[in-house]
Amino acid sequence: MAGLVTGCASPSPATSGTSPAAPTLSTPAQEPTEPPPIEPETSASPLTSAQLDAIVAAPDRDPDDHENDARRQPAQLLAFLELAPGMRVADIGAGFGYTTELLARAVGPSGEVYGQNPSFVLERFAESGWSARLAKPIMANTTRLDREFADPFPPDLTDLDVVVNVMFYHDFEWQGVDRAAHNAAVFRALRPGGIYVLVDHSAAEGAGASGSKTLHRIEETLVIDELAAAGFVLIDTTDFLRNGADTRDWNALPWRSGRDELSDRFVLKFQRPLTP
Repeated sequence: MAGLVTGCASPSPATSGTSPAAPTLSTPAQEPTEPPPIEPETSASPLTSAQLDAIVAAPDRDPDDHENDARRQPAQLLAFLELAPGMRVADIGAGFGYTTELLARAVGPSGEVYGQNPSFVLERFAESGWSARLAKPIMANTTRLDREFADPFPPDLTDLDVVVNVMFYHDFEWQGVDRAAHNAAVFRALRPGGIYVLVDHSAAEGAGASGSKTLHRIEETLVIDELAAAGFVLIDTTDFLRNGADTRDWNALPWRSGRDELSDRFVLKFQRPLTP
């Protein structure tokens, strides 16, 4: 399936800049300087920690979402994304929409959110809950994308500020998804300087994606290498979901592991460069 169910706003304008003056013949050429920080294409400042805490604590969020907060640490994820009102963001593998709703609250009515789910996810478990979530008034800025992982965005969806993939990248292996095609599609959909953040269960060193179905894990270095091959640059990581005691040899899905322990999860921030 490939369709948009609700509408969206037009793309943000591109940024502009000036080039430094060339050195004169009497002065030696200067070493290149570091490029300036890449700012989001919105005039709003990133949300403060107090604002993010208020989003997470909102009384109209579902009780099940509040219960999941302890293991997912949403305020820290939102802070890592550096979201601001008016941003255009997408959630890969939205599932029931836990993360999608947080994104919708963060970017606000002036922002745009796209929640993507493939047919496998919708048919197996998510259709009813996802549809119910989208009916909430807070989700009015959200567009539903029923598309496959290898081609998650329609061709005319471009200039996104942020794309998020929370614990679905490992599934691409056992579901036979072309990861190179997926990464290329995300790269195209992001604006230059745009961000792709991946969160996933960490596999043991050397495991690659071999335990994607049995353990629901993927090796962090494999993800980094595959995103680099697509043209992305790894610019940041964070450890708020790390568990150094995880032996990484058990099923990371909390409803299948039978453990109180949480898996070791990596959080990686990649950027589409400003220039090819």
